[in-house]
Amino acid sequence: MKLNSPIAAIALLGLLSFTAEAQQRPAIRQLGAVTAKTSEKFTGIGGIRALSNGGVLVNDISGRRVLLFDPQLSQFTVVADSTSATANAYSGRIGSLIQYRGDSSIFIDPASVSMLVIDGAGKIARVMAIPRAEDAGMIGGMMGSAAFDPAGRLVYRAGGGMRMGMGPGGARQMQRVEADRSGAVRTPNFQIPDPPDSAFILAVNLATRKVDTLGIIRTPKVKLDIQRDDNGNIRAQSMVNPLPLVDDWAVTPDGAVAFVRGRDYHVDWVNPDGTKSSSPKIPFNWQRMTDEDKVAFLDSVKAARERLGPNAPSPLAGALGGGGAGGGQTMVFSQIAVGPGGPAPGARGGAANAPAMQVTYVPASDLPDYKPPFFAGSTRADNEGNLWIRTIPTEAIAGGPVYDVLNRKGELVERVQIPANRVIIGFGPDKSVYLLNREGTTSTVERASIR
Repeated sequence: MKLNSPIAAIALLGLLSFTAEAQQRPAIRQLGAVTAKTSEKFTGIGGIRALSNGGVLVNDISGRRVLLFDPQLSQFTVVADSTSATANAYSGRIGSLIQYRGDSSIFIDPASVSMLVIDGAGKIARVMAIPRAEDAGMIGGMMGSAAFDPAGRLVYRAGGGMRMGMGPGGARQMQRVEADRSGAVRTPNFQIPDPPDSAFILAVNLATRKVDTLGIIRTPKVKLDIQRDDNGNIRAQSMVNPLPLVDDWAVTPDGAVAFVRGRDYHVDWVNPDGTKSSSPKIPFNWQRMTDEDKVAFLDSVKAARERLGPNAPSPLAGALGGGGAGGGQTMVFSQIAVGPGGPAPGARGGAANAPAMQVTYVPASDLPDYKPPFFAGSTRADNEGNLWIRTIPTEAIAGGPVYDVLNRKGELVERVQIPANRVIIGFGPDKSVYLLNREGTTSTVERASIR
């Protein structure tokens, strides 16, 4: 083949590089068999915490409950709820479960700015203050995979600088009215900044409150348009990119923080001793998107959303991102609409006059030229220190999602497919994995063997 220009030669080299990377990928294998399944059904789960005896704590965010299931997943006890049935109340804002020492867990309660220590028997052992009150909503609001490292530091994704209060105080501010000189009542104008497109990953020492910034991740870019009519009713619209180029992150059992970069698909590491390193690029079948492909992709997203109805969650980040249902990207919208932790008890959309978020999409020309390898909130670390990354399909594969499995060096060692309508929500002892199985409008929790 004769190349008539340097540009053509470069293009060919790039194509060959992409093809070579695709050929180096391991063959896809299937996940092991399902060994247990809950009979209890859920409409929203904010994460699970597997215990050493096979039991599991489930954060039922829709039911405002924390449940402790037995190893067979057949029976459960209520650890906390929003009724008088227990002495431990699940507040009106969404909390999160984090693994602590041994079989103990931390339940983050943003409403009381506190952390409840739950022992292995499901009892509240003590209560601690959240080290940085201003980050309570981010730690407890499922914005990433918060975790404790072996040094006892709390590692989590902090806000990128946006402050939007839509709780009682924020609602009162938005409902405030003024009278002009004619005596007519009017509602003052207000502006809300667009959410930032990056976020910090922090580590906080609970004893000293010392904060270390471990790194920065690229987050989905959302453009907001908030308007208010003469009656004080608020209309909120977000323009989103349904195929964003983002980064992801996770904490491994030895305390390393993995930053998975979406632009060229590799891992940057902050190691337990504070040193930093980078892994080679991960082989991936990069799929170029033509102008026609971009239009077709947007049309499919819009059609899928219409089929799900007006109350469907945003399809931006896929299923179950980071530490909870919906992923960090979807949570942006619920933060704007009802506050960082969700609506108040009994509310259906947050405070009165809170905006109902309408989602629109960027023009097709704003979509990336190549499909990104993953969405936000797609990375989880197993008990052996491997990273499991739910990838965006770039080829026709029947069945459920496919996960790239990277070892502690950031090398691709496996590609594992899980059953359809499921996502991985955690890992347990004896190389077990927990799945969220969607069954129509409800879900169940399953335990399967990795092999």
